[in-house]
Amino acid sequence: MSHKVCQPPSLLDRWMQENNELVNKWQQEAGGDAVSRDQKAHLRSCSSEFHKLLQKIQGVPPLADHTQLELTVVYNACVCSVAQSHFSEAELLLIQATERVLQITGDNPVATDPPVFWKTALKSVANTALNSSIQYILCLQWAIWLATCQLKTIQEFQDELFSLSESLSTGDRVDRRSGASGKSSDIPLLVMDPRRLFELLQICTYIAQGAEKLSEGQSSEALSVLQTASSLPAPKTLVAYTHLLSGSCLTHMSCPQMALQCYRKALETDSWCVCALYQSMLIYRQLSNTQAEIQALRLLHSTLMLPSATEPALAGTHLLSPSLLLCSKPLNSLLSVPSALFVLHSLAQKCVIYGRVSEGVECYLDLLNTLHSEDQHGMHIEVHSLPRLPELYLEAGAALLMARRPTDCMALCDEVISTTLELLPDKLVLEEPEEKCEAEARPVGEEGEDRVGMLLWTGAAYLLQGHCHTNLKDWKQAVTHYTRCINLLVKVHFKRRGFQPQIPSVDMVGKQGTDLYILQRLKGLSLAGRGISFSQTDQLREALRDLQLSLQAFPDCVGAGLWCGEVLWRLGRRREAAACWEKTWSFTTQSSAENLSLYLKEPQSGPLLDSTELRHRIQGLGPTLSA
Repeated sequence: MSHKVCQPPSLLDRWMQENNELVNKWQQEAGGDAVSRDQKAHLRSCSSEFHKLLQKIQGVPPLADHTQLELTVVYNACVCSVAQSHFSEAELLLIQATERVLQITGDNPVATDPPVFWKTALKSVANTALNSSIQYILCLQWAIWLATCQLKTIQEFQDELFSLSESLSTGDRVDRRSGASGKSSDIPLLVMDPRRLFELLQICTYIAQGAEKLSEGQSSEALSVLQTASSLPAPKTLVAYTHLLSGSCLTHMSCPQMALQCYRKALETDSWCVCALYQSMLIYRQLSNTQAEIQALRLLHSTLMLPSATEPALAGTHLLSPSLLLCSKPLNSLLSVPSALFVLHSLAQKCVIYGRVSEGVECYLDLLNTLHSEDQHGMHIEVHSLPRLPELYLEAGAALLMARRPTDCMALCDEVISTTLELLPDKLVLEEPEEKCEAEARPVGEEGEDRVGMLLWTGAAYLLQGHCHTNLKDWKQAVTHYTRCINLLVKVHFKRRGFQPQIPSVDMVGKQGTDLYILQRLKGLSLAGRGISFSQTDQLREALRDLQLSLQAFPDCVGAGLWCGEVLWRLGRRREAAACWEKTWSFTTQSSAENLSLYLKEPQSGPLLDSTELRHRIQGLGPTLSA
């Protein structure tokens, strides 16, 4: 009876089988190239197994028969390392493996200059069976350069990198069988198709280079690069980004309509490209197309509120995702989109400013409800880009007042007052900043900043409540609340360097938005409100005093100017009244007022004067005006 002798499998066969089992295990568990949070542990496990296998293979001197398999395992191990952002570890493996190949071919360059090193490696294996394998691992070196933002190195070596596509398209699995019988078990398998990796690297390189050039002010050069990239085979998310960045280039080149076309293409390519929506909104704002801007803000907010919008925009389904490869600061800056809450706040402001008050009120109430709900549940939300909560309450209150809802406005103001009143200082001194152009007057330290903020917020809350009572024609309560605002604001003194603290005056006010500017504006508006209220109860001398003080604190206050003229007219000082009206009509503050917080704007409700009727009065004076 004869016995068939079974040949034990060779080391090469055992290593190949182990590699293929690991690849199959990864693909079964991960569903191909996909990688999710639940699969990260599986990725770490496979990575560890590939590295252990590589240590076995590299435990013997480099042999030509083993090299093909060794490079395949290096590729698989390094894909896993790069996917986990272990770039230094992966790069070291790539270089060591390539040096072992070069020992066999007789070339042994020093790896200090990466382009020279890889050019030598490519030349050394150009006409050998190892050519495709070296190119595969060179793609991984390319991925590492891209992920670590080494764009200059890529630029030096770009011709060679981009020409890899020709070899990769022909370097199919037949090349990697190394003369094997053709059974799948004889083929060293790869965890990721190198051709797909090449396509990903190519378009990501163009995108990164375009963003870099754009950040350096080379808009036309960036546009050329991005337009080339837009026609490449790639995931739709990346193609959309080429259109998006092309739009950014055209924006910088002062071609807003062409930029809008690019943003439209980006959205047509990938409807989840929220950055294109955001950039479109900025263009509409630049073009003063208010209705389109509001529509874009509303759509952007709705999109950002969808669950899928919270996922990274570049998190693809590949083991090496675009988000891993595209991480440069210029690109992140160009692709940044504000939070849904920031967009909702912008939408609320725009709606109120441009006359869609009821819509704006609903947006403000949604915003406050969201902030309150998240706070109640102890959840963290991104609010650093929003105004402080008291300011949001005041803005919402001002919008409610504009919507003729004074009771709701007063309720919000009570919320602000109840949280700040007990914390207010008896006296506050604002220090003159070292550089007037760079800083605003504030007490030293964060605590001081909070104190002045709380005082201004409380003052603004009393001011709005005064407006509410004026709206309700409750003149006594209006005077009471305006007085509370004034009494708070006179606690603040201003200290110039080398002088004693003093009550601020209009000549001390700096740029719009500083604490001193807000202080003087609140003071002017509250004095004007109290003066107008006095005028409604025929306390004309008290009214005239407050209205004149208002114009000293805030010279461009239209309401104070018109009502000051009205009071002068009632007191029989008609020529002074006419001069006061003429001066008031010469104010040109509308454009600068658009940038103010809603609660700092002059009220459009309460007793108003008709300028046409006032002009008729002046005309009726006739020649006596110049007497």
